[in-house]
Amino acid sequence: MAAELTAHQLIAAHRPTLDQALEAIRTRAYWSPHPEHPKAYGEQGSLDAAAGKAAFDALLGTRLDLGQPGTDGFTGGEVSPYGVELGVTYPHADIEVLLPAMKAGQRAWRDAGAEIRAVVCLEILKRISDRTHEFAHAVMHTSGQAFMMAFQAGGPHAQDRGLEAVAYAYVEQVRTPDTAEWTKPQGKRDPLALTKQFTPVPRGIALLIGCNTFPTWNGYPGLFASLATGNAVLVKPHPRAVLPLALTVQVARQVLAEAGFDPNLVALAAERPDEGIAKTLAVRPEIRIIDYTGSTAFGDWLEANARQAQVYTEKAGVNTVLVESTGDYRGMLSNLAFSLSLYSGQMCTTPQNLLIPRDGIRTEEGPRTFDEVVADLARAVDGLLGDDARANALLGAIVNPDVKARLEAAASLGEVALASREISNPEFPDAVVRTPVIVKLDGAKPDAEAAYMSECFGPVSFAVAVDSASDAVELLRRTIREKGAMTVGAYTTDEEVEQAVVEVCLEESAQLSLNLTGGVYVNQTAAFSDFHGSGGNPAANAALCDGAFVASRFRVVEVRREA
Repeated sequence: MAAELTAHQLIAAHRPTLDQALEAIRTRAYWSPHPEHPKAYGEQGSLDAAAGKAAFDALLGTRLDLGQPGTDGFTGGEVSPYGVELGVTYPHADIEVLLPAMKAGQRAWRDAGAEIRAVVCLEILKRISDRTHEFAHAVMHTSGQAFMMAFQAGGPHAQDRGLEAVAYAYVEQVRTPDTAEWTKPQGKRDPLALTKQFTPVPRGIALLIGCNTFPTWNGYPGLFASLATGNAVLVKPHPRAVLPLALTVQVARQVLAEAGFDPNLVALAAERPDEGIAKTLAVRPEIRIIDYTGSTAFGDWLEANARQAQVYTEKAGVNTVLVESTGDYRGMLSNLAFSLSLYSGQMCTTPQNLLIPRDGIRTEEGPRTFDEVVADLARAVDGLLGDDARANALLGAIVNPDVKARLEAAASLGEVALASREISNPEFPDAVVRTPVIVKLDGAKPDAEAAYMSECFGPVSFAVAVDSASDAVELLRRTIREKGAMTVGAYTTDEEVEQAVVEVCLEESAQLSLNLTGGVYVNQTAAFSDFHGSGGNPAANAALCDGAFVASRFRVVEVRREA
């Protein structure tokens, strides 16, 4: 196939963006090439709000034929958490045909080199960015996120994470030069001289196992890290969130073909109801890399059984906030209320356990007892979500029946400080929308420990009474070590307590946010600056993104010749 996109065109268009991304990961300063505001779209080929919604509506009830080899039928069945049947069907693959076809294009992709692979990936991201409004609706109606969150997290923030992975991949690949002249002096004899060639060689086919809640945000880092390092990528979406990743595969295949590469370097593996193909694919000898976000049970299974592959997992954790004292009591309550409410707590970074001394905390307004702190937090959540329109915009919809069941069962675990209530969504009357529940537990009681030491994914938080700040620090340590944590938060004006919390997080490898009272929240991370997860505790064996996330996706092979 003749390339419609030349290497020169791609480098001219995207090398400046790549260079800015490289500088951003070096300085860790704020930077993003993808606008967060919906009104920023609509010029230079991008879809505005109306065109994006129309494009999404046009997808409903259609067959998304990607032109993949080995298609033996079509499958679908997604129903939006907002009650809309999407009706989109996707190609079902005969893996025995598809996997060999995916391998066929890897040699040319490998030989293209790190820079060309990077700018092709950036062209894919640019075209996805142009369709951000369309993708936002696709994310909204598969994840249950409210539209603005789906727009930002599923659009520009996900694209940022993809670009960040490309930047890290490029850095690691060019760390070693393409060629080197090696000369070793031999005294009076002629020197030994070799010409050495170094080639980054991909591992093979990467398998991306998508998640339901953040299909693009959690999916793009692994997808683009693998593709940028020369691997083909097979995308296996969550059965309830196929559309965003299927559209991603469609764009990637188009760009690869236009750039003169085999489009089968990226393919989709949609599954029939209850087919459960992830386990089958994960142990195939052709699969050499796996990226997975989801339950601890399946993540552990992948790590134990997919021995032929490099496995990157983000699993469950018990995120904890320690509250010892604060110099901005109202700011703390407001910040925590938002963190507990955003997307109905259906984020791997949402706080679950709030560790509070049973004798209370110190504030600039005077001391507050344990009960007063919890009651004030409950009022802050109630105030934040008191208006139903605002509540719908923050909460989104409950993504699946399991989350709803956990929410309803939580009320029986202890004294309810804030009861969950049902909210109607006038635009989507079938949406299941619930406010968070806050349950008080005594950290000294064994029966309470079973609750707070288990992840309760969804809008459920436990206010855990502990004997002292030092007891809170030790419980924090044990929680991270035994259960893992994607995020840790702490509020304290005491230097010794702060140092103790920092030391725990350094020793147990947990990402810490201290004394957040403004517009930055513990459950949000910024690409190019913040690390999502650490890879050092049971919640995840990788961080998004760092050098370790990309470096094992390829190996450098050396060819030596006498000069």
